[in-house]
Amino acid sequence: MRILICEDSVLLREGLVRLLEDAGHSVVAALPDTNGLTEAVRAEAPELCILDVRLPPTFTDEGIRAALELRASDPSLPLLVLSQYVEERYASDLIAAQGGPLGYLLKDRVADVAEFLGSVQRISEGATVLDPEVVAQLLTRRNRDDRMMRLTERERTVLALIAEGKSNQAIAGLLFLSEASVEKHITAIFQKLGFEPDESGNRRVLAALAHIENTGGTTPPTGQTGAAR
Repeated sequence: MRILICEDSVLLREGLVRLLEDAGHSVVAALPDTNGLTEAVRAEAPELCILDVRLPPTFTDEGIRAALELRASDPSLPLLVLSQYVEERYASDLIAAQGGPLGYLLKDRVADVAEFLGSVQRISEGATVLDPEVVAQLLTRRNRDDRMMRLTERERTVLALIAEGKSNQAIAGLLFLSEASVEKHITAIFQKLGFEPDESGNRRVLAALAHIENTGGTTPPTGQTGAAR
């Protein structure tokens, strides 16, 4: 895989280059900041871009802004953002931008080489990979979402099961519905929550996060979900 790295720490940048190349990947560019990033992406056509959240000159949000710009110019480009700490707002901004495959990991995860390389591979194959610590932060948000009021009781039940990680087939079985009916409910949920169609599967992640933010992580007991029609 052709990979571009944008990381200001020399040690981490060179470590990533060595780790990825030892795993059989090709690092087509390794930049210390965002200067020339757009040109490098255009010239090298990477299959994955890895960026630090905080980059020179201000070490605030240069990396996130660069990632959002890359997403806007090429929505299908897989992105992996690395952060020293949990940056809830930045993670939310990236997820909300929708588009192609996305990863948001804490830098500590790089130390687990097998896990990190596995995440890189999954992102390149189209997955959304969020660090467990980032997810935990997102799930503790309690801002009530007025969009939830648009959902029917049945749609809320389906959304709760999506948040539990259930597949369409599993949801159909639990609610005694056909898979086609479940798909219709999910389509209605996406529309009412304002999530535009995409090919990355991000809408499912966004819908699950919206549910958890609204309920504080509670879902109806499985034994009760089959009763509501």
